[in-house]
Amino acid sequence: MNLTTFFGRQHETDFVMFSLPHLIALALIALACLLLFASRAVLLSRPVLRDTIRFLLVIVLLASEGGLHLWYLSQDIWTIQHSLPLELCGITLLLSAIMLLTRSRLLYSFLYFAGIGGAFIALLTPNLVYPFPHFRFLLFFTAHGAIVLASLFMTWAYGFRPGLRSLFFTMGCLNIIAACVFAADTLLDTNYMFLAHKPDTLSVLDFFGPYPYYLLVEEVFAFVIFLLMYLIFFKLPGYFSSLRSRRSRNS
Repeated sequence: MNLTTFFGRQHETDFVMFSLPHLIALALIALACLLLFASRAVLLSRPVLRDTIRFLLVIVLLASEGGLHLWYLSQDIWTIQHSLPLELCGITLLLSAIMLLTRSRLLYSFLYFAGIGGAFIALLTPNLVYPFPHFRFLLFFTAHGAIVLASLFMTWAYGFRPGLRSLFFTMGCLNIIAACVFAADTLLDTNYMFLAHKPDTLSVLDFFGPYPYYLLVEEVFAFVIFLLMYLIFFKLPGYFSSLRSRRSRNS
């Protein structure tokens, strides 16, 4: 593999969704999440280790965003129409770094849903043309994996928990962000957050109907995903735990 193949703008083949490299990348991110979950007790009891991992995640997030802009500049393709961090994952990446640095519960209440949910969909259906082992492929999965890990880290290492109000707070914030990005799209003649049209690559938006109806379906889809994230990971475990306790007392 030469430098052009790894770092250059031109590429002979395109990224293939659910190809072996894609599945391996997803598996590695899932493994990192499982390792983080398995280490939660250790992280809660060891502040130095916890802070070390927290700052390491900040470095990975910022290096990923910085690396992307350096690549744009090195290939002479940085433009205000396509390179600003105005995609949802670009916004949640920067907010995730701030959340980790400040340990902000307010940002966490937004990022648990918008960060994990948005990055998860992006990981499943990447808006990506560069195949493994291109720099952009590695950068994409590193950045989006780190967004997921950031909120999970605050959940398991600091005991943060989203509430049902966090879900509605997130939906409100997303609509405010979308309105601001739509204004930027109109002003700059761009398509950040795919508010003007669907991406050229295969995405979940392809199942949501034509423009502009897919934007409304996308909002309902996001609400359902966020609600499931809350119920499955926080509400149902507490319910079943309470049910087992009652049965144990009655037996």
